[in-house]
Amino acid sequence: MPVPAHHADVVIVGAGVAGLSAAHQLTRAGVTTVVLEAAPYVGGRMSTEKVDGFRLDRIGQLLTTSYPELRRTPGLDALVLRPFVPGVLVHSDGRHHRAVEPTSPRRARGALTAARALASAPRGSRTARTALRTTPRAAPLGGPLDQARLGAALARLAATDPKRLLARPELPASESLFARGLPARTVTGFVRPLLSALLCDPDLSTSSRCADLALHSFARGRLCLPEGGAEVLPELLSAALPPGTVRTGVRVTAVSTTSVSTAEHGEVRCRAVLLATDARAAAELLPGLRVPSFHQVTVLHHAAPDAPLAEPALLLDADRSGPVAHTAVISHVDPSRAPVGRTLISSTVLGPPPDERAVLAHLADLYGTSTSRWESLAVHHTREAVPAMAPPHDLRRPVRLLSGLYVCGDHRDTSTVQGALHSGRRAARAALTDLGVDPAYGSGDLPMAA
Repeated sequence: MPVPAHHADVVIVGAGVAGLSAAHQLTRAGVTTVVLEAAPYVGGRMSTEKVDGFRLDRIGQLLTTSYPELRRTPGLDALVLRPFVPGVLVHSDGRHHRAVEPTSPRRARGALTAARALASAPRGSRTARTALRTTPRAAPLGGPLDQARLGAALARLAATDPKRLLARPELPASESLFARGLPARTVTGFVRPLLSALLCDPDLSTSSRCADLALHSFARGRLCLPEGGAEVLPELLSAALPPGTVRTGVRVTAVSTTSVSTAEHGEVRCRAVLLATDARAAAELLPGLRVPSFHQVTVLHHAAPDAPLAEPALLLDADRSGPVAHTAVISHVDPSRAPVGRTLISSTVLGPPPDERAVLAHLADLYGTSTSRWESLAVHHTREAVPAMAPPHDLRRPVRLLSGLYVCGDHRDTSTVQGALHSGRRAARAALTDLGVDPAYGSGDLPMAA
């Protein structure tokens, strides 16, 4: 029998969401593809641990319903997103405050006009009574005027083309927060803790352009989680590929433009190689690739006898009075993550694992309830959880290293699930171009990562 010239057209190293996204684009174009993953499961950092019927995410990255790649990536048709309630809750000065919900520019202008009328009208006048009826009924963050200004700023951001956001001067996000014309109390009490949660960056050293894109996504959609846990997203992508495409438990030791070497199965020949591992693993296979710094994240999961919060809301700590940056009753957001009749609370610390007693004391303060009967289910610490995006940050880092060798991942676009999916699509398109295959599925401009 004649020996085949290659075992696959393209070999993808790594079965995270970036590599699986690229595999879908390649197989749809008729290119034979093999995905090799060293771990016994797909998904990389998007994994979920099962403990006593609970489903516990290791990183717990927040998604948003406005991410276009969640709709455009093949294989995610069956993905169910479980949204938080609109807006967020903020804990400050011992109280819960409701931050403004994203709204349309027209409604935001109306609320701003009403709030200004309320601020200038004599107390008890007809104008004041009318303005009061048009302001949000929920307890807002700050006064009605602050709330209306925040709503107007988010509405303007939602309506802004991402290309215009990327044309703004680039600074660390912490230095650009006050350029929106918002009161300092609104920036400190809402914008800063929200961005820290979205970017996993407690010091907001992230590029202001990336921060603007994160706020743009928040303003256009709702924060959400995948039903069943973070692992569901990569599992759906893997299951929708042709049988035999994804092979777990295969460790790649070397790569070239025409082959990869594995510890278990020797050499796999091909026409192109696409690295879809994390940044450090990619640099080990290709010395010279830049390895960014990372933000470390610790996620703590607790089972409670009663729900300390009645709604599926994300609760932020604006005072930074303890180790927890944000927390939520996850079983309210996604009931499938806890056994029937049990309550799951997941809390995120943007740093190394803190003392458990300090966490419980902080959670008792945030929720306003005793945590003495809460049961610790798991503590997941990921030292290199999210690649840092300090300025200057290139949101379109090259995915084509040379003809036949490509790289993708959240370290090539933005450090989000959206960025990982988007970079996988970019890398697949570059490989198809070099292979002389018309990527008809990807005609037109690629959407901006957010």
